[in-house]
Amino acid sequence: MPVDPDALVGHFSYFVTVFLMIAGLFIVIARGNLIKKLIGLGIFQTSVYLLYIAPSKIIGGTAPIISDAFSAYSNPLPHVLILTAIVVGVATLALGLALVVRIREAYDSIEEDEIVALDIAAGAAPPAR
Repeated sequence: MPVDPDALVGHFSYFVTVFLMIAGLFIVIARGNLIKKLIGLGIFQTSVYLLYIAPSKIIGGTAPIISDAFSAYSNPLPHVLILTAIVVGVATLALGLALVVRIREAYDSIEEDEIVALDIAAGAAPPAR
């Protein structure tokens, strides 16, 4: 069964979205550095933004202002929702960075393994995995 190249090009944004989603999730899971985990979270959030924005653009569509000159209209709701999601994502990132600063002050490290080792050495129960 041959693959139509035009179909692949038409879904290019979905391939980019899936790649960014997998890359962000891998960074969050595989890295022990807390800053790198936050960067991975940011990449993952960006892929979700793309997932919502990509199908919302209608080729030839205009703003939803009723006129006889236009027949196709784009829905502005996904764009508004993504603007809200971007604001929430920036706030989440800022909170995460503030927590990393406090963790660095308390443990003198931002590596997850070193923090867990210091907690175990101090007598705290190891985290459940």
